[in-house]
Amino acid sequence: MNEIIKNKLMLLPDQPGCYLMKDRQGTIIYVGKAKVIKNRVRSYFTGSHDGKTQRLVNEIEDFEYIVTSSNMEALVLEMNLIKKHDPKYNVMLKDDKSYPFIKLTAERHPRLITTRKVKKDKGKYFGPYPNVHAANETKKLLDRIYPLRKCTTLPDRVCLYYHLGQCLAPCIKEVSDTEYKKMIDEIVRFLNGGYKEIKKELTEKMTAAAEELDFEKAKEFRDRITHIEATMEKQKMTTMDFTDRDVFGFAVDKGWMCVQVFFIRQGKLIERDVSMFPIYNEPEEEMLTFLGQFYLKANHFKPKEILLPDSIQEDMAEELLNVKAIKPQRGQKKDLVQLACKNAKIALHEKFSLIEKDEERTIKAVENLGNQLGIYTPHRIEAFDNSNIQGTDPVSALVVFIDGKPEKREYRKYKIKSVQGPDDYESMREVVRRRYTRVLKENLPLPDLIIIDGGKGHVETVRDVLENELGLDIPISGLVKDEKHRTSQLLYGDPLEVIPLGRSSQEFYLLQRIQDEVHRFAITFHRQLRGKNAFQSVLDDIPGIGEKRKKQLLKSFGSIKKMKEATIEEYKKIGIPANIAEELKRKLTE
Repeated sequence: MNEIIKNKLMLLPDQPGCYLMKDRQGTIIYVGKAKVIKNRVRSYFTGSHDGKTQRLVNEIEDFEYIVTSSNMEALVLEMNLIKKHDPKYNVMLKDDKSYPFIKLTAERHPRLITTRKVKKDKGKYFGPYPNVHAANETKKLLDRIYPLRKCTTLPDRVCLYYHLGQCLAPCIKEVSDTEYKKMIDEIVRFLNGGYKEIKKELTEKMTAAAEELDFEKAKEFRDRITHIEATMEKQKMTTMDFTDRDVFGFAVDKGWMCVQVFFIRQGKLIERDVSMFPIYNEPEEEMLTFLGQFYLKANHFKPKEILLPDSIQEDMAEELLNVKAIKPQRGQKKDLVQLACKNAKIALHEKFSLIEKDEERTIKAVENLGNQLGIYTPHRIEAFDNSNIQGTDPVSALVVFIDGKPEKREYRKYKIKSVQGPDDYESMREVVRRRYTRVLKENLPLPDLIIIDGGKGHVETVRDVLENELGLDIPISGLVKDEKHRTSQLLYGDPLEVIPLGRSSQEFYLLQRIQDEVHRFAITFHRQLRGKNAFQSVLDDIPGIGEKRKKQLLKSFGSIKKMKEATIEEYKKIGIPANIAEELKRKLTE
């Protein structure tokens, strides 16, 4: 604990509010709330903690707090701060996708489609469905029963759906408004929960057709009934009032919480959501935070009511979500909550072995690597590699690993601009200068460790750029490969020396993953660039083919081989004049 934290702990108020924990770079890594800020914040720096909480505490270099007038205000503020800062140790709900709906379009010849956007376009929307698979399965069923058109624009001839009996073929036949209205009314009734009535009507029609010896028609009705049973009746009725509701249950063990949410729509349990995350406060408070994020950040559809376990304050949940919250005491609703809690407990138990194994490969490997190098735990590692063939098309690549896992959104590719010929050191100098000049300019997060795919010369080159040009003090290490191009040695220190790592240790495997990944990323980029340049260079000397037509040819054919095989007519179709096409063919076949 540093002096700044010691002094601040003495001044903490005994009031409700939120606190923000920061790392040594000033980045907010955790946001929490408390009924009494003084007690909660002090608890982090006294006594013993489990592994994940201790990792959080080890990173805390400073904190700040905001006092509120009530615990409810603290809860709302916490939600807003988490959404704003997205701290890595908080509950992370990153799925920003909205839920799918089934839409019945308002066109002259209506269609059934699945969509995530609800617009004021006179179409009829049904849902939301908890996942696109559920929406697609229901739509597929309706397509078999009701032969509405499938194509976006009407073709000039019938398609396969017509021959399968799943389209009325309005492209060549006149379909009356009365026929459409009948189908639309049945679809609306079906999607509003009346599929059992439709099944009953189809059963009566099947019986009547069989009695009239129209067995082909009877078989058609039978198949429709079978599809309804397969898609809809495999779901068990859970309530009889057809109210849309979400059922929440949770379990806590070893500092982790699992929350299970049952989605009940039109009286049926149609899907569930499972979330698992570490917690640092009381489970009841963490659960309220989760509720706020579940609907605010992850864009989940709010039902008419939610069912909660006994320990959760339903009045706070109602005020927070503006949805009716119930803690059922008996009956079927109580059974649903208990079932959600039971599922959460089972899921938590099953996942622990996987969590522990994953932590051993990632965060613990990162911690061990930091200990081996004698530096702070390198939560953020950035690795560089160059790629070229005898100096042609030189490129470099950057990969980022956070807590031992690749963060692919932050990968970067670089074309070497200032270096002529195969000069690995100067290429590395240029790329590192470009990377960290931008990091400083845009106030991006600095890495805790930089790894260079190379030996002593590469490391010293990077050190010179960082320390003498940019004034940065960041640990730098080099990864050396053996004659079989496998990770062999880790170089670190000033002067550089080999750091002994066990070949079977998780930190060694982590370095292998990083080196393999940055090499893969660099070589893939180089091949793409080389292939593109090779393609275009063949076209450089052909009259009438400039940059615009090069791009057009690249987009249309993609390779020299396909261009050789193309006919003059195919060239003309994409706008290449016949005389230029003939010259191109002649040039390619020389």
